[in-house]
Amino acid sequence: MDPIVLTLVLVAAVFHACWNALVKSGGDAWVRLAIGAATGTIIAVFALPFVDFPNAEAWPFILGSAAIHLVYFPCVALQYRFGDLSHVYPISRGAAPILVAAGAFIFAGESLSPSGIAAVVLICAAILSLTLGKEWHANDARGVFFALCTSTTIAAYTIVDGLGGRVADDVFAYIVYLFLLDGILFGLLVIFMRRRSLVPTFKAHWKKGAIGGVLSFFAYALVIWAMTITPMTYVSALRETSVILAAFIGTRILSEPFGARRIAAAACVAAGVILLQLSNGA
Repeated sequence: MDPIVLTLVLVAAVFHACWNALVKSGGDAWVRLAIGAATGTIIAVFALPFVDFPNAEAWPFILGSAAIHLVYFPCVALQYRFGDLSHVYPISRGAAPILVAAGAFIFAGESLSPSGIAAVVLICAAILSLTLGKEWHANDARGVFFALCTSTTIAAYTIVDGLGGRVADDVFAYIVYLFLLDGILFGLLVIFMRRRSLVPTFKAHWKKGAIGGVLSFFAYALVIWAMTITPMTYVSALRETSVILAAFIGTRILSEPFGARRIAAAACVAAGVILLQLSNGA
């Protein structure tokens, strides 16, 4: 992978872990996610004069990705309602490269080498270890369930945006119009859901939500751009090294339990995705 692309995707991973920590750090995750999505829309509005209208071939992918994100955001909110950041984040992010690898093979002809297959096995084992604890509570199983749902939507929109960015005449136009739609659709949903308490909830969470939105915008914009010039599986895998930072934030800053075990498991996930990144797949 080109060193510049490598560096920018790693930056995107850091941004992504930080905005997820902001969502989990307290309060109404739905509202924080909606504020973040709306922030992305505001950035997109300011960027509109600098990009062309997307070509016709790109629009099915933009609309498809926006629809998937409308499922993704609730899954993220629910996984953090029932699970700890250091628990559900590595599961949702660590499982995604496996699904992206399968989708990239089917839809884009991107294959895995033997070392890539070994990486998938390592990731699966690490994810399984995160679901096994000495003490389980009712919320733990639900947190894992929604984390796996999140990983499925991540894989789906990654494949869609990877293909969409490649057929777009201007990948930056694709990014801008995708974020424009994302914030509007999810924002309307949350406004309806929180219509009776929206104003006080917004006042309590707008700062962290807005910061998370800026981080999210640039994190995923970098990923979409990278996938236009690099195989999707490798970009997705490298992006998920963010689980290391998320595990650290969850256990050391948010005071979540089982820090050593979860950090060890997250490290295995990261080792797996790095091995996947370094594999010689097509």
